[in-house]
Amino acid sequence: MLVKALPFPPPPPANRTIQKQCLKYVADSMMSGSWKFIAVIATFILSRVLHHLLKPLSQPQIISDILVGVFLASIQAIRDSFGDQSALNMDNIVDFGMILYTFVLGLEMDPYVIFKSPSRPAILAYASVLSTCILTSVLVPWLHYGSKDAGIITLTMSLSITLSGTGSHILTRLITNLKIGKSDIGKLTVMAGVHSDMITMFILSISFFFPLVMILSAKEDMKLVVQMLSALVLQTILAAKISPSFFNWVNNENPEGKALKGSHLVLSMAFIAVICSCAPWFGYSPFLSSFMAGLFLPTEGRISKWAISKINYLLSLLFYPLLFFWVGLKIDFTEFEGGQQGTWEKFFALLFIVYVGKIVGTIVGGVMLGFRWPELAAIGLLLMAKGHFHLYFAVHALRTGKIEMSTCISMVFVFFLSIVHTPFVVRHIIERARQLVPVQRMTLQCLDPTSELGILLCVHGPHNVPSSINLMEITRGRPNPGLRVYVTHMVELTEELEETLEQEEGTGNMVVTNKSVIEMREQITQAFQSYVDENMVGVTLSRSQVLSTFNSMARDLTVLADDLMVTLILLPFHKRLNADGTHDSGTPGFRYVNRKLIRHAPCSIGILVERGSGFAEKITKSSQCEVAIIFIGGKDDREALSYVGRVAWHPGVKLTVIRFLLDRNSENAPRRLNNRANIQEEEVEMKLDDESFTEFYEKYIAGGKVSYMEKHLANSSETYTILKALKGQYTLIIVGQGGRVNTILTFGLNDWQQCPELGSVGDVLSGSGFECEASVLIIQQHRLKGQLDGLNDDFSIM
Repeated sequence: MLVKALPFPPPPPANRTIQKQCLKYVADSMMSGSWKFIAVIATFILSRVLHHLLKPLSQPQIISDILVGVFLASIQAIRDSFGDQSALNMDNIVDFGMILYTFVLGLEMDPYVIFKSPSRPAILAYASVLSTCILTSVLVPWLHYGSKDAGIITLTMSLSITLSGTGSHILTRLITNLKIGKSDIGKLTVMAGVHSDMITMFILSISFFFPLVMILSAKEDMKLVVQMLSALVLQTILAAKISPSFFNWVNNENPEGKALKGSHLVLSMAFIAVICSCAPWFGYSPFLSSFMAGLFLPTEGRISKWAISKINYLLSLLFYPLLFFWVGLKIDFTEFEGGQQGTWEKFFALLFIVYVGKIVGTIVGGVMLGFRWPELAAIGLLLMAKGHFHLYFAVHALRTGKIEMSTCISMVFVFFLSIVHTPFVVRHIIERARQLVPVQRMTLQCLDPTSELGILLCVHGPHNVPSSINLMEITRGRPNPGLRVYVTHMVELTEELEETLEQEEGTGNMVVTNKSVIEMREQITQAFQSYVDENMVGVTLSRSQVLSTFNSMARDLTVLADDLMVTLILLPFHKRLNADGTHDSGTPGFRYVNRKLIRHAPCSIGILVERGSGFAEKITKSSQCEVAIIFIGGKDDREALSYVGRVAWHPGVKLTVIRFLLDRNSENAPRRLNNRANIQEEEVEMKLDDESFTEFYEKYIAGGKVSYMEKHLANSSETYTILKALKGQYTLIIVGQGGRVNTILTFGLNDWQQCPELGSVGDVLSGSGFECEASVLIIQQHRLKGQLDGLNDDFSIM
């Protein structure tokens, strides 16, 4: 039986239309999803790329986030891909992120400073806020910024608080990155910014009730306001009075050094969430509620530190770029009424309020405190910087119908302009500081005699400890002003050692758990502590450790010396002393570190080469340690002379100064051809040598405290002979690394140099083939490099 297959009948026209619509919907949905995904990913990537490109201009991350976010969100294809549901989801994400932002903003502030007598930063902050508020109240009512439904009083109050605020997060990070955070003007600006941010946010939180009271009082319905206010008071009481007991319990259950228990962490987050939710349950703003809760919660303790670090990391990584992409979606530049004169009047009025209000208020408040107006104007320019909340608040006012599109776009532009100029203001501050602050070189020669001497004393291991203690002992000088020593253990970070590192709870520090390193550190600490217990007068001792690869160790030591503001770094030689008085082959990595520090040290530097002279034997007040300094001339020799000025005060040290002078009349004196420039430079250096030596002579040698001898030499051969004759006479010989203009007495000594970083004389004295067994201390004076050097980051110009 044959069955003939019949074709399916074609679908009716109505069904074909439906199918086409379904296919178009699926295609549009896929394209829309693709555009959304591409836009969000591009926002994160491009903002990082642009921030890297803007680094030469020192622009903060918020600038690149704004530019990338607003630009991408203005592309029509991307805007069209975000439908109503996607826009609603984006609103919810940004609102939640802003709740986290305001919470951590309040958590980092101390509200109780408001009730204390105002400090200088507070006075500057209050003056700038007050002047901006007054200026806003005068201009805003005449320019009609709000929509028809917005009340003029409510709008004026909101704009006054927003325009007078400061983005303290942005300002603090900018000042820290540009390295003026330790200066007096940097500290003053940061504190004033925090005060300004806190007082404006606090006023905004309280003023949230004023419009409601004005509206509801006419209807004789104050129940909502009373409930809201009661909930906020209850929330504040819980945060300020109840939460400290809860947080103390959690902190006691989770001591430092141990991991936070998951149950306690979840319970703490739930407790914080409940406190932040008290007022919003009754209609209060969730952003302001989270700020008030964070403001009165305890800042100290592991839970608070954990919340601050994690939330800030999450915000900077994910939220900030997304926030400005959302800002770009909400504002539509096609609706900006640029053709109308009133639009530009409003824009320039906002710009005038932000600039003039902050600058005038800061100058008026600062002049009352006795500050100079140029620095006050710079502080005012920095305090006008707005942050993430201010931009969010402007867009939030737009979507709630309080302001129109043109006003919102004008506010976004003004807030952008309030930030973009800040790096240039900081550079102006640094340039002005260079003009007002005298150049300070971190040298012993320039050290104020009444100032405490800071030393970074480095050791490789316990074998360096005895000689390092002796070096510290003879460097003590007079008990007043004394000696500040930072004993630093230099440890190479190997792959094996890296596997034993563990992160310390509550901080970003890494802790070494390797048993041998811990035992070595304890041995070093115990030896130095025993010394301090016996010699408490005039010595302040601190311990630190540099755990780095050899490639980065020099940089880490430089940063440490810079932060500690020491005047001298003392390093051990890279070769270790054997029992028979010879040196081993040494560690090339430590030699690399020494050579790099010689070139880039932020202060004067010394390298101690131990020989079989017994310098490791304990030096006391009753001992008789023979120390000599060889003075040929030059800046490094002058620095060494300044160093032995402290050594001369030690009762257990017998110091001898040996000055090598050129005998120009000798028959062995070589002929030398100099151009006029070298002759002039030599004359200047010789004059400085004579002045320095004369001062030392009158202070120490003339009174018999220090022995003195002169050696008149004709050439480097005679210099070598005299150096060999020092055999057996001294325990320690101190020399300058180099920097000599007159090189006749050292010319040729470096022909067979083994360690050029020790200088010509130092290399000869410490060479393996040299018969002199005295230990050698080679000193190099701090060299200034570049125009930024010479200005400490803790400069004072206020």
